[in-house]
Amino acid sequence: MARHVVASVEEFDKTDRKLVQVKGRPIVVFRLGEEWFAMSNRCPHMGGSLCEGQLISLVEAERPGEVTMSREGEILRCPWHGWEFDIRTGQSRARPAAFRSRQHPVSVVSGAEAESVGNLETFEVRRDGRYVVVEI
Repeated sequence: MARHVVASVEEFDKTDRKLVQVKGRPIVVFRLGEEWFAMSNRCPHMGGSLCEGQLISLVEAERPGEVTMSREGEILRCPWHGWEFDIRTGQSRARPAAFRSRQHPVSVVSGAEAESVGNLETFEVRRDGRYVVVEI
């Protein structure tokens, strides 16, 4: 996989996401504390722009009336039809066996290293110093 510098870490100081283009592909990068995630910006259901979606918690209930909220900010709801995806895995919450968001690795790297470098697509993301790097 090729690595692509997509932003500086400072660009995430006032937001939890950023829409970037890598090789002509729209990718949304998320920051959750010190963790980084990236996925295709296109919902596999009907093509909605996922960067405009809401990050929500997972709502769970073992019995009626006993609702708990967990995994705050880890579930992305598509703005078009409300389909939900796990930003860690890209897995659809609506039909987990049928739909998944494609993910890609993300990392944050130092300046020197940055200069050398239905499934919903996700990407590997890393942080190196001041830079956020997506692997495609």
